Amino acid sequence: MIKMNVNEAWTKLFDKYDILGKIKSEGAFYITANQIKEFKEPRLMAKWDSSENLPSIFKKHNINILPISRTGYVLSDFKLYEPIPELGEHITEMQKVEIPEYETIDIGNISSEANAINVLMLSKILDDFLDEDDNVTTFNGRMGTGIFSFCVDRHRGSSFKVDVKNAQCEIDGGMENNNSVVILEAKNVVHPDFHIRQLYYPYRLWASKVKKPIRLVFSIYSNQIYRLFEYEFEDRSNYSSIRLIKSKNYSLQDTDIGLNELYDVYSSINVIYNDNQNKTDIPFIQANSFERIISLMEILSEEDKTTEEIADIMQFDLRQSDYYYNAGKYLGLFEKVDIEDEGKTIKKVSLSKLGKDTVKLRYKERQLKLVGLILQHDIFYRLFINVYNSGELPTKEEIQNIMRNNNVCNASQIVRRSSSVYSWVKWIFNLQNI
Repeated sequence: MIKMNVNEAWTKLFDKYDILGKIKSEGAFYITANQIKEFKEPRLMAKWDSSENLPSIFKKHNINILPISRTGYVLSDFKLYEPIPELGEHITEMQKVEIPEYETIDIGNISSEANAINVLMLSKILDDFLDEDDNVTTFNGRMGTGIFSFCVDRHRGSSFKVDVKNAQCEIDGGMENNNSVVILEAKNVVHPDFHIRQLYYPYRLWASKVKKPIRLVFSIYSNQIYRLFEYEFEDRSNYSSIRLIKSKNYSLQDTDIGLNELYDVYSSINVIYNDNQNKTDIPFIQANSFERIISLMEILSEEDKTTEEIADIMQFDLRQSDYYYNAGKYLGLFEKVDIEDEGKTIKKVSLSKLGKDTVKLRYKERQLKLVGLILQHDIFYRLFINVYNSGELPTKEEIQNIMRNNNVCNASQIVRRSSSVYSWVKWIFNLQNI
């Protein structure tokens, strides 16, 4: 097997088997694990928890893939992902939660999905969210799905029938209470959407096993905030009938940040950087999700990672991995270090001393520290006071003019990178809404 990346491997598979032609003429293309393995391991080729991580050929032609057995998959122009509302724009209630003091739990350092679930249960957050006491963990892990069929919407407008026979699914948390069975999917990395399969396949498996109603919960723990969403399928046999029932946000710490506190940070800042590309070796930012920079900071607080490992954990491609490393470096949070590994020297991304100090801060102090690091850069310092005075987020033209005047990047990169500037400014002012 020649070593190649996922994009290259899928491009070769599409060419070899005329996958696009078959999907167009027959509605779908069925492929085996052995066929995929001709170019790359199937486990690396068929599971993307967010649509942004799909191979480029999938994105270009609106193609998606579903497992239908332990060794088989089906491809078509399926609609498989559900958008996740942005934090700060979809607020129901931020409830502060107290938990017992245990030596083995550090609420400032909940870095794994398993630990996030432990605290979710211990703090009674799940009980409150479901309005059900005494949720007890009774199952989790990998298991076969059993046999079932369903229909799923496609981009072309019609639905498609999929038959599943003992595919594999993985359940992060399975609980039971007096009135229902609960299936929990937990994440500790922020993405714009999630793969509905992560709830639907476990739902179909357990719906065939139990009489109690099944409640489906999607949980995100990041930046010391739990975000919980409850979903249902209005039609058990329709993958695309997913519906958000309710959502709620929980914090183990104080999250109240006022506009006056943001202004106090601004007032305390001396601008250090104007980001002129001729005077710095740090690339200007190209990372739209500030929440994901924080997620990466939390992951790196546990262990240094290569850019390849970051891409795998964060479900980035390698290019995105570099963008997010450079964004952290831009703020002084990340650095690369040489690590000896089995006689070889490899580069790993690590937290700088500033990064290590920042990640240890409690929620409110951490956010204000990050705001301060952003405002040390002239473009953000100027945009902050403009937004503060006008009450309006900056226009693309306003951002791009400052970028040109400060010579932060090449002219051909300005439009693309200006969206990152907008997103970071928006993140700062959204802190008031959390």
